[in-house]
Amino acid sequence: MTGSDPRVPTASPQATAGDVDTVEHAAGTPDQQQPYAELGLKDDEYQQIREILGRRPTNAELAMYSVMWSEHCSYKSSKKHLRVFGERTTEQMREKLLVGMGENAGVVDIGDGWAVTFKVESHNHPSYVEPYQGAATGVGGIVRDIISMGARPVAVMDQLRFGAIDAPDTARVVHGVVAGVGGYGNSLGLPNIGGETVFDASYQTNPLVNALCVGVLRHEDIHLASATGPGNKVVLFGARTGGDGIGGASILASETFEEGGPVKRPSVQVGDPFMEKVLIECCLELYAAGTVEGIQDLGAAGISCATSELAANGGSGMHIDLENVLLRDPTLTAGEILMSESQERMMAVVSPEKLAEFEAITAKWDVEAAVIGTVTGDGRLTIDHFGRRIVDVDPSTVAVDGPVYDRPFARPAWQDALQADRAEELARPSSPEDIAQTLRTLIASPNLASAGWVTDQYDRYVGGNTALAMPDDAGVIRVDEETGRGVALATDANGRYTKLDPRTGAQLALAEAYRNVATSGAVPLAVTDCLNFGSPEDPGPMWQLVEAIHGLADACQELGVPVTGGNVSLYNSTGEPGRIDSAIHPTPVVGVLGVFDDVARRTPSGWQDEGLAIFLLGTTREELSGSAWADVAHSHLGGLPPQVDLAAERELAEILIAASRDGMVDSAHDLSQGGLAQALVESVTRFGTGARIVLDDVLQRDGVDLFTALFSESQARAIVGVPRSEEVRFTDMCTARKFPLARIGVTTGAELEIQGVGAFPVAELRTLREATLPKHFG
Repeated sequence: MTGSDPRVPTASPQATAGDVDTVEHAAGTPDQQQPYAELGLKDDEYQQIREILGRRPTNAELAMYSVMWSEHCSYKSSKKHLRVFGERTTEQMREKLLVGMGENAGVVDIGDGWAVTFKVESHNHPSYVEPYQGAATGVGGIVRDIISMGARPVAVMDQLRFGAIDAPDTARVVHGVVAGVGGYGNSLGLPNIGGETVFDASYQTNPLVNALCVGVLRHEDIHLASATGPGNKVVLFGARTGGDGIGGASILASETFEEGGPVKRPSVQVGDPFMEKVLIECCLELYAAGTVEGIQDLGAAGISCATSELAANGGSGMHIDLENVLLRDPTLTAGEILMSESQERMMAVVSPEKLAEFEAITAKWDVEAAVIGTVTGDGRLTIDHFGRRIVDVDPSTVAVDGPVYDRPFARPAWQDALQADRAEELARPSSPEDIAQTLRTLIASPNLASAGWVTDQYDRYVGGNTALAMPDDAGVIRVDEETGRGVALATDANGRYTKLDPRTGAQLALAEAYRNVATSGAVPLAVTDCLNFGSPEDPGPMWQLVEAIHGLADACQELGVPVTGGNVSLYNSTGEPGRIDSAIHPTPVVGVLGVFDDVARRTPSGWQDEGLAIFLLGTTREELSGSAWADVAHSHLGGLPPQVDLAAERELAEILIAASRDGMVDSAHDLSQGGLAQALVESVTRFGTGARIVLDDVLQRDGVDLFTALFSESQARAIVGVPRSEEVRFTDMCTARKFPLARIGVTTGAELEIQGVGAFPVAELRTLREATLPKHFG
């Protein structure tokens, strides 16, 4: 994980694009690495660049191709398979889709002229190297994606995965990441309305830090990343360009952390949330004044990305005078300026007649801006540095037409044995005392315990538009104060399920996020995803990725929710290729967005009043493989995950949405990790109201024992709290739809009493759940 400074040996101001550089002549001995390899380029990729240009690339061109052809930017290993998302998107699914995949973020129509843009992205490798800045700049980057669509960011979410909770290095990463997420988001004034926190040894040296942002805008305010109109000016504005983050996309995010490998450790980006807050307001005023023709945020690959993507998308061309870029460090070379991933920067295309107004607005907000180039009509991206040509390329070859690999993939040799080792065969408790102790142990385990130690460091209600947030099943944000129109968001993934069966695991992630949105009462509308997998050069993890993509695409089509965009994070590997432990658990994070006509009708996940009838919706089967119980009680991972029934998920969602809309339920909570027992505990501890539970009808109807009824993780299930006055109407609706329904209890008192198991004071359950994370992290 150590290495020499990865900064690019860039052409001097006297060089021209046609000059012979030192790339081939710096080889020295055969054991020395070529400079292009130090930038993450393979031998054949370098030769391809030479063929495209018809000559040797300058060092500045080499820098640009290296970052834009990196795995992180070009998706060269996954692009071939990601196309299935578009192929599976029907015309009906596109009805609400205003902007789809290919832009900085997707945009969906939520009615009354309002639109929402949302996206989830990873910042995994930087968050291991420097947890605070890695996580903070991950939040900053996804927020700028939302700004670049013309929207005001209104909320963020985070999906975090760390190593084993008691491992020596876990505390370092956890403290830094949580502080970075909270420090940046809180400073921006954005509520953090939900997410996940998971601990597992598979993430020990590859933590996952996925960040989601959602923004709102009117239909007419949509902006795209496209440079058109010859003569229009290219303006770089925001923070100055420094030496931080150089090589982040090509080297840090596109390689593994293998010891002794070709990895370099570039400097991680450094964030300034207060600069970003000013940038948000400045951008919104620039949009309102009509001064922006095209816009692109600067994140991965920096100026290399912004210039090449804007020029390629516009189909025109662009000329840049690189010496006009405002620098924090005047010693930066041209290649370093191109590759720098300094944060809080945007690039705009501005017509000459609007330039003065643009500059007046940026000056008002004390945001520095510099005209660094012009849109041309020649279809070329040319970059000069102090009057010398250092880049002359077709921008499409940089940003669009990079290498696309057909990586070999194969079901791992260990997969059959893993699936044959079923958790259903493990010893399980049967006495009331043992089941009661199992419940207490599970709810205090790291992944089922309260995440309050994490989420309480985030501001959930800043801005005044948060209607639901953690620990509810979904976060809910009001969009329109007059009508109450709003959106719900939920993100989910289960790496254990996906390790057992990647296709099913990805579908289960979608199903749970879809179900969580529906329990809040919102109508699921669209999907974003962040696909976190191992090395694509290892056929096993590559097979997992392909299976997950196709499974997710099929499930989105069946549920009628389009994928609007997302992110792929690969090379989350540290082990020997081919081994069962060579990479992280494959972790496809799926975010689902739903819409409310009025967020006043949202449904919380816990009950507040006594006397509510508690109903269990759905069928319980003996499905314990991959479960929290198998993990905590037996340290076991094997068998097949719970089966997917998307038709049942859709039917359940329609019931939950109708019940919420028509006032038939006061609470709703999905069943997922930890099963019914966990859902009951979370429901009683949410507001402190207990419940009396009798499961005889479930045991008889579904043919399961009491332990299975409590800890099975069968899907397409939820519990709801129904006022006595609504019982008949609610049961009639479920009966008419022929959906499985069982009345399992009533809310009462300050205990959770489960017949045949025992009584648990709510205060005890809360203490057990809330003590775990503070015990480890203080």
